[in-house]
Amino acid sequence: MRAITPKDLPAPLANYSHGIEVPPGARLLFVAGQLGIGPDGNPPEDAAAQADLCFEAIGAILRAAGMDFSNLVRLNGYVTDRAHMKGYMAARDRHVSSPPPASTLVVVSGFTRPEFKVEVEAVAAKVE
Repeated sequence: MRAITPKDLPAPLANYSHGIEVPPGARLLFVAGQLGIGPDGNPPEDAAAQADLCFEAIGAILRAAGMDFSNLVRLNGYVTDRAHMKGYMAARDRHVSSPPPASTLVVVSGFTRPEFKVEVEAVAAKVE
């Protein structure tokens, strides 16, 4: 994978790449949105803890496909309040590698249950 950061654009505002080029022949994995659900089936109250659980679930899916976080090329993060952005971004930064994936973070009005505060979906690619 190759990060694309045109010199005529401002640097990314956080730990993400403006673009990631996936070479021909790479195997792609699309990860559905993961919610921060604990082992007991419930989300923790804290948005940062929910975000960590989202990334742990993504990690398990990546491993099941023979990949890891270095294979991420795209992340879409969703939070229900701007106050949750910092916790989400800290969790993301603990899990992504270099170059960081292309990434979008959106504040949304809510998810399927009101206690959910964070959801993360991903795309990964691996050259075989």
